[in-house]
Amino acid sequence: MMMHDFEDRLEMLKAEYDSLIRRPNVPVLPGNGIYVRYKNPIITADHIPLDWRYDLNKKTNPYLMERMGVNAAFNAGAIKFNGKYCLVVRVEGCDRKSFFALATSDNGIDNFTFTDLPIVIPQTENPDVNVYDMRLTAHEDGYIYGIFCSERKDPDAPKGDTSSATAAAGIVRTKDLKTWERLPDLKTKSSQQRNVLLFPEFVNGKYLLFTRPQDGFIDTGSGGGICAGFSDSMENAAVLDEKLVDEKVYHTIKEVKNGAGAVPIKTSKGWLFIAHGVRNTACGLRYVVYAFMTSLDDPTKVIARPSGYLIAPQGEERIGDVSNVVFINGAIQDDDGRLLMYYASSDTRMHVAESTVDRLVDYCLNTPEDSLTSQGQVQKRIALIKNNRGL
Repeated sequence: MMMHDFEDRLEMLKAEYDSLIRRPNVPVLPGNGIYVRYKNPIITADHIPLDWRYDLNKKTNPYLMERMGVNAAFNAGAIKFNGKYCLVVRVEGCDRKSFFALATSDNGIDNFTFTDLPIVIPQTENPDVNVYDMRLTAHEDGYIYGIFCSERKDPDAPKGDTSSATAAAGIVRTKDLKTWERLPDLKTKSSQQRNVLLFPEFVNGKYLLFTRPQDGFIDTGSGGGICAGFSDSMENAAVLDEKLVDEKVYHTIKEVKNGAGAVPIKTSKGWLFIAHGVRNTACGLRYVVYAFMTSLDDPTKVIARPSGYLIAPQGEERIGDVSNVVFINGAIQDDDGRLLMYYASSDTRMHVAESTVDRLVDYCLNTPEDSLTSQGQVQKRIALIKNNRGL
């Protein structure tokens, strides 16, 4: 193995890192008419700053080893703030502990760089063991809320069980993306919660939260899908009743479970939701991204359910720590209607797909709903073919 001295190795690391974060991204055309993917992942483990991973002191690290390695960077919440596209990224160390870090870009598709230090999440009386998958909501009350999964060891696990865990919805809020105030975890009747999302507007003077109740850390059990409930406050958030909004359904892309993703986008035709669905395969669970819309008058009432997935893993996106997965918990709408959907692939890296709000609304309202049978779907496809041939 060719060895290099400290200075030469440091120079090589810096050159490689600078080249990576300055690399332009290009669209992969022609796309499918709904959105366009971009060629390069926008954030990977290699995008994490060198001084977050290496001891750069020659005296204490003469071989310039990576002292605190990073395994993956994925599942980012997204928000536009002070003119910049901001992602609160889940960064997972080689030690399996995840933490949050803020990365920003001027154009939203490349040159994402991390801010000075990782985000420090204040602790509750019951400290988190692991934190991940934050969704960011700029609420009309003036705060930006971050709701994330707080993982802790299951206190009821039998002796010797070192893998059983519990999931709760942790809550923080900020006004500057720098100082984060921790609030008590969300309280619900469900034993565990994941993929909780805060709606951006008050509904009848209350905070509306979309939840995903589950009986266990992985399995939803009796949890039927994406639910909705109301809380009087966020300082002590409590949802006493959860209404099923978008159910999991047999032999669909969401037959095992589904969960809220990006913060809903208000359009002239309804609220646009971008979520994730999970089904079983011979190779394990397959996660995809899908969309639906709810009523402007009642954000908990679904008015459009296009069949199938919106985004599924393709090519290298299929490969990673948890393969055959795409997952979304952030999207940004520009004033001109451009929509950037930030999705992760295989629990490893971040990507962006570009569309417009109008395109996604058209997709939701005019894509046939799933008839839930092969016979029903092939009849719809035949109707499409005959319409095309009659043009």
